Amino acid sequence: MPAFSENDPLNIRLELESVPTGSPASEVARQLVSLLTAGDLAPGSRLPSERVLAERLGVGRSAVREALAALEILGIVQIRPGSGTYLQGGTSDLLPTTLSWGLMLASNRTRELLEVRSSLERTAAILAAQRATDEELDALGATLDQQAATLDDPAAFIEADVRFHVLLARAGGNDVLADLLQSLRSMLSVWVGRRVTTREATEAAYREHRAVHDAMRARDVVATQRAMDEHMATASARIEHADPVPHDDEAATA
Repeated sequence: MPAFSENDPLNIRLELESVPTGSPASEVARQLVSLLTAGDLAPGSRLPSERVLAERLGVGRSAVREALAALEILGIVQIRPGSGTYLQGGTSDLLPTTLSWGLMLASNRTRELLEVRSSLERTAAILAAQRATDEELDALGATLDQQAATLDDPAAFIEADVRFHVLLARAGGNDVLADLLQSLRSMLSVWVGRRVTTREATEAAYREHRAVHDAMRARDVVATQRAMDEHMATASARIEHADPVPHDDEAATA
């Protein structure tokens, strides 16, 4: 494969294989992780543009964009708007992250990741039912009001949804648990934007959150656990059936 020249200011040789038709952004991320941890690039190196990567991989630019977003969450690259995407740290810095989280980029690991998240969310809800202050419960209620006001605006609804879960985890008083959940939510962020896209979906999620909050208000640990389990079951199903990469022909047209 020839090296890049005019499109790649570093003139680096990228050994990338075409991604099979229908493969998700995770397959793009896998190839990029292998490339970036091979030790051929210096820390701070700028990657080729989305267009160049998309052409080499034979995918739409949206797939490359979402793969790079996932790698930024992992701390492997840094995306600088208007400038480009840059490698973060050296190979020795990247390998621990890759070993810990790299498999999570694979679509066939999504279910396992969701199982871990569901278990941790259940524990966080139980702790919050036992430990949350009235002020923290009021703050959770405020996020429910925001959700109710944004049922027809999925993007805004998801922001309120995320705030609800973040506040709930912090209300449990276990920062380690809260941080773990934040990392897991970040790993699922590629899918989250497409899991709630209709009024039916936002209403269902709102009802589930309301049930969790009502049980916590009552300090009913058993009811809180049951409500969170039901929410995680339906939320996980929405994510599993979401398509992380829209079907497009950006590589050919953009």
